[in-house]
Amino acid sequence: MEVEARVVRLQLAETFVIAREATDHADVVHVALSHKGVSGYGEAAPIERYGESVESAKAFVEEHAGVLGDDPFSLEDIGERLAAAPREQAAKAAIDGALHDLQGKLLGVPVFRLLGLPRSGPPTSWTVWLGDPDDMARRAEQAASSYRRLKLKLGGGDGLDVERVRAVRGVTDLPIMVDVNEWWSLDEALESLPQLAELGVEYCEQPLRAGDEGGRLLKDRSPIPIYVDEDCHTLADILACAEIAHGINIKLAKSGGIREAIRMAHAARALRMGVMLGCMLESGLGIAAGCCVAPLCDHVDLDGNLLLREDPFPGVELVDGVQVPALAPGLGVSPR
Repeated sequence: MEVEARVVRLQLAETFVIAREATDHADVVHVALSHKGVSGYGEAAPIERYGESVESAKAFVEEHAGVLGDDPFSLEDIGERLAAAPREQAAKAAIDGALHDLQGKLLGVPVFRLLGLPRSGPPTSWTVWLGDPDDMARRAEQAASSYRRLKLKLGGGDGLDVERVRAVRGVTDLPIMVDVNEWWSLDEALESLPQLAELGVEYCEQPLRAGDEGGRLLKDRSPIPIYVDEDCHTLADILACAEIAHGINIKLAKSGGIREAIRMAHAARALRMGVMLGCMLESGLGIAAGCCVAPLCDHVDLDGNLLLREDPFPGVELVDGVQVPALAPGLGVSPR
């Protein structure tokens, strides 16, 4: 297989703010795998929190092109060879997505059918990024006409997180989830979560720093489910996460791709955990791969492409709040 990787800058429609950072763009790596005149595409959205960058992701793809072999259907063998190399999960996810896209195109079927899964999953939440309470309420009210669920970014560090949720609840009855991005202490979480429960918040994502020893206590005392994101990367993390959380957030950029994400979803189910599917700031190419896993999940947060000024890989369709993959072969998206 011929391999090509290039860095692409995605411009956001508006500045995106979370507890750790604010940004106007996202850099990703687009990977193309060609076999018998057919090309499959995948996207890497590297996570700086884990020491990854577009430069390191691109270098990983180029350095490991030789281990892919000539059979795009040898997913297990290819996956084992890539897993032997440390880190660079986003790059592995791009290769995995490109392989699935290539398979679907060679066979003339969409990837979700290759996997034996339904076409659509739960509705995606819309992310209301971090701001002052009134500003978040205004943006939530605007989004309420197009989306069926809202995820609020918290972790302002100013004691106003509960007020942010209260302000949003004052303008909409839509289901609300919150994501703290590791920004609370155990005491802050124990004080805030009962108040969020009274406001009807469905679950809280990653309230504590990854690895915080208070996770077990918080799980036992929280009146709403705790989902972990930064604590959960691959299948190997699931058992430990069951001790500190009620559910996990799977992201292809952390897991290494569709194949590992499916393993994680089944393992979490076996441990009676909830399953959420998240995303990074990604184009429709990365979101299309996520859509293939979405039917296995309880909650879906796949709005990365909807935050862009222009999507370089259109094809995913938002239907009544649900991100639906195209019926075209492969991942169903094409470069502009």
